[in-house]
Amino acid sequence: MSSKVKRTYASRSDRPNIRSSSPILPAPCPKRKRPFDDFRPSSAPKPIAKRVRVSQEKTRQTTLKQLHFCIDQSVVKTCSLCQLAYTKGAEDDEALHRAHCAKVQRGMGWGREEEREKDSARVKEIQDRVRLKDGKRGRIICMDATLGGRIGTKLSELLETINVTLAAPPLSSEALRASKAYLFLLPDVTPNKEQIVGCIIAQRIEKAMAVAPSGRASSSPDSLIAIDHGSGLFCYPEPLPTALGISRIFVTSAHRRKGIAGKLLSAAADTFVHGCILNPKEGQVAFSQTTGDGMALMRNWGQGGIRIYDEDDC
Repeated sequence: MSSKVKRTYASRSDRPNIRSSSPILPAPCPKRKRPFDDFRPSSAPKPIAKRVRVSQEKTRQTTLKQLHFCIDQSVVKTCSLCQLAYTKGAEDDEALHRAHCAKVQRGMGWGREEEREKDSARVKEIQDRVRLKDGKRGRIICMDATLGGRIGTKLSELLETINVTLAAPPLSSEALRASKAYLFLLPDVTPNKEQIVGCIIAQRIEKAMAVAPSGRASSSPDSLIAIDHGSGLFCYPEPLPTALGISRIFVTSAHRRKGIAGKLLSAAADTFVHGCILNPKEGQVAFSQTTGDGMALMRNWGQGGIRIYDEDDC
């Protein structure tokens, strides 16, 4: 028995491959490199924009300070306590002023180290238990102005403070070799410690000029030597023999008006020349510094007999 196969789809006849002479799609174009200008953005170049952003960031990070220039206020100040002029705001100047002002007001210390060294340094005690106007008691000591060691260093520092306070130049080596320092010591609150509250430098001299009375100075000023026009201090030009000169006088501001300077001057007049007491009333003592306070002291202590000398030509 034969089976019949039923065909449900039509058979597709074989078509020959016909190659068309005219292509239906256009022929592909050869690849070309994209121009470099197409890659450039329309805005500014990136490197320049980056530098601009960095500069803006640095500007934002910088902190600026507003400064004011005041021409009506001076930066140079003068202390009312020590009379030292210093630059306000300068650390070195302000530190120097603080140290100097403390010495001018309260003095310098004298303790156990100085006491142990005084015998070998030939420091002499001139007078003990010296009574002042306020009832306090101190002592007066004397030493060579060219002394070395610890005491000599302290004396040099004291002389520097005195010169700054008096606006005076340093004493020459020749003047120091012919000088003695007289110090006034007061007990400190600390046990076994004293304070140097007064000092004079007494110098060996040979000549000085007598001070002219105020009436004579006004009548014939041409024949006199003007020492201080402001205070009317005039001297006769003839040099007179004089044994003792006082080149420096200093008392701390906290201990003035108590008679310390007068006590020191009297001690120097009594002991400077061994075995000979000098009398200021007879013109045997002269001064070189003629500040306002020094002139008042000179006239009160010397009672008109004080003379004036040049410490560089004596």
